[in-house]
Amino acid sequence: MSGTRAPTRLREAGYQAEKEMKRMLIIGNGRVITRDEKNPYIDNGAVAIEGTTIKKVGSLDTIKNAYPDADFIDAKGKVIMPAFINAHEHIYSSFARGLSIKGYNPNGFLDILDGLWWTIDRNLTLEDTYLSAMATYIDCIKNGVTTIFDHHASFGAIRDSLFHIEKAAKETGVRSCLCYEISDRDGKDKARDSVMENAEFIRHALKDDSGMIAGMMGMHAQFTISDETMELAAANKPEGVGYHIHVAEGIEDLHHCLKHYGKRIVDRLMDWNILGEKTLLGHCIYINKHEMDLIKETNTMVVHNPESNMGNACGCPPTMELVHRGILTGLGTDGYTHDMTESYKVANVLHKHHLCDATAAWSEVPQMLFEGNAKIAERYFNQTLGALKEGAVGDVIVVDYDPLTPLNADNCNGHILFGVSGQSVVTTVANGKILMKDRELQHIDEAKVMADCRQAAAELGNRINK
Repeated sequence: MSGTRAPTRLREAGYQAEKEMKRMLIIGNGRVITRDEKNPYIDNGAVAIEGTTIKKVGSLDTIKNAYPDADFIDAKGKVIMPAFINAHEHIYSSFARGLSIKGYNPNGFLDILDGLWWTIDRNLTLEDTYLSAMATYIDCIKNGVTTIFDHHASFGAIRDSLFHIEKAAKETGVRSCLCYEISDRDGKDKARDSVMENAEFIRHALKDDSGMIAGMMGMHAQFTISDETMELAAANKPEGVGYHIHVAEGIEDLHHCLKHYGKRIVDRLMDWNILGEKTLLGHCIYINKHEMDLIKETNTMVVHNPESNMGNACGCPPTMELVHRGILTGLGTDGYTHDMTESYKVANVLHKHHLCDATAAWSEVPQMLFEGNAKIAERYFNQTLGALKEGAVGDVIVVDYDPLTPLNADNCNGHILFGVSGQSVVTTVANGKILMKDRELQHIDEAKVMADCRQAAAELGNRINK
């Protein structure tokens, strides 16, 4: 008898798992900003999610009548919109908050890199990397971010670092495209380890069919990567992925390339076959029109990080021109914040100020945030992201915003720019899973994670300053 029960129990377990995957969730009774050109705004609408995918978007009555047995999240008149995507993150920077390093007195961008960021990453353990990821992902969820492209460094513990981040990504439910920044700055052995960590993780990610994990071949910047290491990275990069690299973030990067290679940065990347539709270039502050042509012709992606560029006094990139040229351009935070609305606000004023043009950035920056980031993510996750429409992934947020002026499809960006912050997000759903509801995380012991982070961060500070 027991032999016949076992298959039955397995079938029942499989049925329950399938039922859970296909469960219906409705998020409704709110103002729905869809980012769907065919149906951009619904005044009293709802989104129905079946399993991980949006099944239907429409009026509240229509959706509730279609799926009367679905679980229901009442938005109570708040704004319902697609979750945010961050196209350039730095998980490893989490423990920098409040950190004081003895003797750190930077005089320029290179001093900031070596004195702060490289000092931190050289002292990170694998457990530090995992906790840094947990802290970052918690902040992402609280700010309505459900997809990130992270650019990692932990030269004190390179191997398995991306897998520790993946562990945190899976525990928290945030979709992640990960890479490790290859660099010769700490010697050839660590450069090789960096290449191999990328290659191993990419192969692992390519086998993952969850739609939640992807990998890229990460690179720091050309000025810390020799031709030998460029060749090693190219030889070990699996097919189907590109590179994630900082480009011309500081003028020093350009000067180095001209002095040592007799060419501009994007030309060097072109010569190493790094450009392409799967490659993401961070910053691109000191590039010229010829380099823009190469980026455009190769369909390479660019990500703008306004707060970081300003905070490091690196300069203002020609981002408006990149957008006008039709180059796929997204918006990131560079780890400065995990609030994409903050980057939106900063980019909006940065380019107005830089160009002395009060009309600049009104359309370009939201295009980067709401369209560019989704297109960048779709190149790696092969799903429709950044929109509330049938067939898109179930990434939805509820924002506590009660507009004091009329809100519609034509002016919703202005409302978000001037009326919304990341802390306005009250509910976050990723891939159909409720990660936060009414500002409470649903599957994470936040107090324990924060306590563990504080202890690990204190120990990191002590190691650095011993």
